[in-house]
Amino acid sequence: MVGHYSTEALASASFVNNLFNVAVFASLGFAYGLTPLVGALFSQQRHGEIGSLIRTALVVNVLFALLLTAIMGVIYLNVDRMGQPEELLPIIRPYFLIVLSGMVPLTIFNVMAQWSYAINRTRMPMWIILSANAVNILGNYLLIYGNCGLPEMGLDGAGIATLTSRVLCAVSILAMFFFRKPYKAYREGFTGGRVTARAVRHINITSWPVALQMSFESGSFTMAAVMAGWISAVSLAAFQVVVILGTLGFCVYYSMAAAVSVLVSNAAGLSDRPLMRRTAFAGYRILLTLATVSSLLFVFAGSDIMPLFTDDPKVIATSLTLIVPLVLYQYGDATQITFANALRGTSNVMPMMWISLVSYVVIGVPATWVLGFPCGLGIYGIILSFSVSLFIAAALFLYFFMRTTRIRQV
Repeated sequence: MVGHYSTEALASASFVNNLFNVAVFASLGFAYGLTPLVGALFSQQRHGEIGSLIRTALVVNVLFALLLTAIMGVIYLNVDRMGQPEELLPIIRPYFLIVLSGMVPLTIFNVMAQWSYAINRTRMPMWIILSANAVNILGNYLLIYGNCGLPEMGLDGAGIATLTSRVLCAVSILAMFFFRKPYKAYREGFTGGRVTARAVRHINITSWPVALQMSFESGSFTMAAVMAGWISAVSLAAFQVVVILGTLGFCVYYSMAAAVSVLVSNAAGLSDRPLMRRTAFAGYRILLTLATVSSLLFVFAGSDIMPLFTDDPKVIATSLTLIVPLVLYQYGDATQITFANALRGTSNVMPMMWISLVSYVVIGVPATWVLGFPCGLGIYGIILSFSVSLFIAAALFLYFFMRTTRIRQV
């Protein structure tokens, strides 16, 4: 909807959303550290302890969200120094502040969603997210274009719609936790529990490496968006179209891989290493199938998909040239997502941090610059560079998962 409003709005959304992807995925990754802890307790039917753990997790994660908000606030004050087209800055600034205000409700939902996933109640957060998305879409329709007598707000309207949906998600899942009868045992553990130093330390140990892993990965995409803005507003807009398509694939892959993580954590709670491996590779086969379906869709329907995002013929034409590197990185993404989540399910999360640092920051960011500028490939080289970091990360995550789940000789 933003793309059909104006190319400038689409380019501005690309810049801000890709900047915030680092904070959003860091928040999500920090909450993901909770999944193996809850999953292991759930397999042992220790429901009261899960509730107490959730109480501590909410406190720790909200503090983490406030830290992210402060960091993004500093970036906001320096946004004019990041080399973006001058005409986009008046659109970027207000949208940035609206998105910034949604970090805490997003974090609260992430924590409660991980609790729900880890106890195998996956439908409840799904319905909440789908309902919130419906509200978001309606809000976009009303506020971007000024329909039904409401003011025409452009990109700011999209930001307000997203903020509303995030608040709705947090309020809805908290209401489910505190008022639904099936969650009484968890609720009693929550209200009777205390925030202890031991629990805080345990959550931090499992959460920080995952948060940093996802921050490094999303950060490489953010740097790519900044570099795309160095080329032109059209390249930045085309980058947004392609990354949205790739992110749709990423979200499907990650949802399936999150289920792998839960099931691996259940097996870890029973100390069943063969089951951990069977679960991971069963999930990998599913993700490879999903990556193939996504790739076929991009190849054969790309010319129909790209115009859904924008009416600008230059942006559409540029986006169509990027289908090959888009398809190539789907397989690297599916592989690294599978085994990163499988490794997370084992609770051996420390390798995730340095794997991501090496793959996405040490290798990925320079590869993006080299392919985009010295090699003269421009936006094509920027998208192509994603495959470099993703395949390296995939190989390392697989190696450490296999090492962690080795069958010990008696």
